[in-house]
Amino acid sequence: MTEPFIRPVIFREFGDLIALQTTRNGGVSPFPRASLNFGENTGDDPKNVERNRRTLCALLDVSPSSLATAGQVHGTRVVHAKKGGYYADCDAFVTATRGVFLGILTADCFPILLYDPQTGACGAAHAGWKGSAGNICAETLGAMRRAFGTRPSDCRAWIGTGITGKRYEVGSDVAERFAVTYRKPSAPGKFLLDLAAVNFDQLEGAGMRPERIGVSSYCTAGDNDRFYSYRRERGKTGRMLSLVGLRRIRRVC
Repeated sequence: MTEPFIRPVIFREFGDLIALQTTRNGGVSPFPRASLNFGENTGDDPKNVERNRRTLCALLDVSPSSLATAGQVHGTRVVHAKKGGYYADCDAFVTATRGVFLGILTADCFPILLYDPQTGACGAAHAGWKGSAGNICAETLGAMRRAFGTRPSDCRAWIGTGITGKRYEVGSDVAERFAVTYRKPSAPGKFLLDLAAVNFDQLEGAGMRPERIGVSSYCTAGDNDRFYSYRRERGKTGRMLSLVGLRRIRRVC
């Protein structure tokens, strides 16, 4: 795969919706962040990150100023993004404003993208183990319901590419935060943890229909030529960007 991004099939029927996750290909960042890095705090030259951002926006025909990004502090706080920009101290946000694109940065954690075709509301969440333990999916859907009247059963969701349960090894202190169905012993005091399954079940538990939840078939650690993996690359790597939002309506004179 040399494409700069992948588009989730679950959103394919919605022509004015932008929903995607970038790969690590198609940018200007040098090794070890080669090459389409969007992480500003990775040791990369900020000029490279800015060029990568502008390259993606040009491909999508959107303004760089329309992108909203989150502080991603491994919590469950959700904010309402009414315009592009940086939203500190949150790990998820929601919007119903056309022309605002919610962005989540990841390199092993899972990006969760949400869309309600009935209200036009979108949501995006950063689901690491802490966010998953705090049920950030339900928090985000709840914020969409309160702000826009969203019904979870109307929504589509995509669990993007992260580190899968075959490769995500954690200690007992983390594993014990999750039900036994999501963890598998791998070594003394160690477990393989399936965060994708955790988030799928949390979305369904919050009222979503399971057939309306898509899951990436890739793994950041297993498909490292396509995606950044913080664990596999021992922290010296870049970040992918996942986006969701509705295009502005173009008026024809």
